[in-house]
Amino acid sequence: MDGKQLGRREQDILALERRGFEAPGVKERAIREELGLAPVRYYQLLNALLDDERALACDPVTVNRLRRVREARRGER
Repeated sequence: MDGKQLGRREQDILALERRGFEAPGVKERAIREELGLAPVRYYQLLNALLDDERALACDPVTVNRLRRVREARRGER
């Protein structure tokens, strides 16, 4: 990796976030089965990814949407 591109796992996380999940538990199952990650670890990686400018360059729509959601949740606390 040349430092400018996201790794495969990071790209896979963003791809999973682009999908819509209707029922509770479906997303967590996809995280485990498709990425081989515990949901807690997934959300840790996702949160770090939202602060990564490479992620913003790779998928600005998804990253900006998730940043807005994160900021709204922080404001509720």
